[in-house]
Amino acid sequence: MAFLSVDDGHVNILNWFGTDTPYRHERLVEAMRDIIDNAAEFPGWVSSSLHSGLDVPGTANLIQMRTRDAIESRYKREKMQNETMPAFFQLTTWFRSVKTEVVFTQTHPDQGGVVEVSPDRGDFTVLTLFAADPENQAALIENLAQPDEWLKTVPGFRSHSILRGVDGTHVAMYAQWESKEAYDAFHVLPESERPKETRERRAIGASLVNSHEPHQYSVVHSRSAVGAGGTR
Repeated sequence: MAFLSVDDGHVNILNWFGTDTPYRHERLVEAMRDIIDNAAEFPGWVSSSLHSGLDVPGTANLIQMRTRDAIESRYKREKMQNETMPAFFQLTTWFRSVKTEVVFTQTHPDQGGVVEVSPDRGDFTVLTLFAADPENQAALIENLAQPDEWLKTVPGFRSHSILRGVDGTHVAMYAQWESKEAYDAFHVLPESERPKETRERRAIGASLVNSHEPHQYSVVHSRSAVGAGGTR
């Protein structure tokens, strides 16, 4: 299992892999599982959580490392460059990778203030990547990272977390819901039925982004280093 927290200081790498057939999707999930099960060999590794795509074939992997130096060391390894990544690219049609840090979390009161990422929870997870000009990133984060008491009352809401892309041009939102049905009901809710403050924030946010890319997932595998909030 893994946890998203503002206070832990971890660097969170979000890797999205898209593919084009159910067969390649299954192969991708299997390959990612194998890498996660052997991740403890990387110094500075904290956790990895594999997400299987529900709306499009593909995966998302949330990797937590203690430092940026640990990330650079991992991806410079000869095996990673010459074997692992080329094998992934044979299975995928597109790839995104963003290094982030958690800047805000909000949970439903039933969640106890903790954002846990685990296949045992059965979350319906929505990962959205926002692209923005560097001069707009801070304003976008300020807009998104606001406590929202109304959201806590929406049926099925569990948590959402805002992650700042360290490249200065991206912001990610990691949202957990009880089910697809609960999320869909929230997503299609007419603007007129949302609180005025929420409508205003959504309009401001739309003016700050160049694009946004949401995808839906279920967590299918997660491992953590001993002493890093979980067990291997």
